[in-house]
Amino acid sequence: MRKADRLFQIIQILRRSSRPVTSSELAGELEVARRTVYRDIAHLMAQLVPIEGEAGFGYVLDRRYDMPPLMLTPDEIEAVVLGVQMVARLNDAAMRNAAGDVMAKITSVMPQDLLPYIDQPAVGIKPDDVVGGDATRDTRPLRLAIREGRKLELDYRAADGTITRRIVWPVLLGYDNTHSLLIAWCQSKQAFRHFRTERILKVEILNEAIGMSRSKLRQQWQQWRDAEMRKSRGAQ
Repeated sequence: MRKADRLFQIIQILRRSSRPVTSSELAGELEVARRTVYRDIAHLMAQLVPIEGEAGFGYVLDRRYDMPPLMLTPDEIEAVVLGVQMVARLNDAAMRNAAGDVMAKITSVMPQDLLPYIDQPAVGIKPDDVVGGDATRDTRPLRLAIREGRKLELDYRAADGTITRRIVWPVLLGYDNTHSLLIAWCQSKQAFRHFRTERILKVEILNEAIGMSRSKLRQQWQQWRDAEMRKSRGAQ
């Protein structure tokens, strides 16, 4: 690993950690000797990068330190490319367009020497077509309601053709190759439910906020999901 790449990676490791990072941990992740880490830390400090700490205790980076966000490593670029390839297979036009826009923005500001990692990445997914099935509805209102913590009113067609109107507290929009699911707390059922987005006939974002914080609602859903998985394993 080049020294410049190593210095950049040290900053990245310190940025993502919520506690002091020891020289041994840095050396292990970078696959270098600890003395190399000491020299690199000293070099960064000399360049006025706000790192605090010492050998034996660990190092922390001042949270106020800012670094251009698109100084990406080859591994990070290829992770983005792989993610965009996966999103491109979703049966969701809005998300596919958004992924293409992201890739175009990254490409437009990427240094010339890093463009081959986008044009000819070392990673890829199986080049299958998007799996068929009913096209999903426009998911932008669903995602907006999730972000803003607002209730939704849905007209929903069940698998047997029955149409009902529900008021739900949206938690998450989940995807696989064939469809997407709105995961939400259903007021009428007083339970978490999964709604196939292609069966949502009509959606309205209500002015009413959900009855708790987004994090609390998601935590309750995760607890419900874990309980359901335990029951499923116990039934096998």
